[in-house]
Amino acid sequence: MLLASLRDVTFGYGDVPCLEKANIEVHSREFIAVTGPNGASKSTLLKLTMQVLNPWQGKATLSPTNPEGNKLVVAYVPQQIAAFNSGFPSQVTEFVRSGLYTQSRNWLRRLNPQAKEAADETMRSMGVWELRNRRIGELSGGQKQRICMARALAMSPDLFVLDEPTTGMDKESRKSFYNLMREQIDMFGRTVVMVTHNLSEMDDRLDRIITLERREEGGWKCCTTTSCSGHFAPAESLH
Repeated sequence: MLLASLRDVTFGYGDVPCLEKANIEVHSREFIAVTGPNGASKSTLLKLTMQVLNPWQGKATLSPTNPEGNKLVVAYVPQQIAAFNSGFPSQVTEFVRSGLYTQSRNWLRRLNPQAKEAADETMRSMGVWELRNRRIGELSGGQKQRICMARALAMSPDLFVLDEPTTGMDKESRKSFYNLMREQIDMFGRTVVMVTHNLSEMDDRLDRIITLERREEGGWKCCTTTSCSGHFAPAESLH
């Protein structure tokens, strides 16, 4: 199922375009890496895909429903996690469990023990269980990154949109994280779109790679997609 797409999308900041005629598709049960040099508009591409930003030209589409016909749930983990300031009052456990309310409009309902245990398990899987009683504002940038990922997991989303989620992780932790994301796809039918600079560590887990490159004649970017497993046909270059 097609979850999201960009069709001939052009976008920029001020009056200078940074993406021109971008075309991508995100299908259910895919693990997609987005890569490219610093400043190559990778974060912008994610935001356009989620319709956080509106294209100057072209069309961005995000499915309102998942393959089962229910409301599409998207979990977005941005790059600048350190933006949580020292005064952020919430405890880690409260913050992670708040992800369980995303599929309900009743924020006053009590979480049952099974739901709480599910959220607690996401903290264990992300290696932040020992931080559960700490205030978020007291944590390091890397620790904040992990608890935001734990909250995203607690949401049980259909689509993970992750902007360099392994920042601050060592190699073994990154390996475990890539395996965890692959399990989310294979076991639960979820979809992962992730900005990364660590392709060599994870290409055997990926379905496709979207690469953003700077064009020689100026500041324009282009985007190409590559099939990693052979299951997906390579898409056309984006000029």
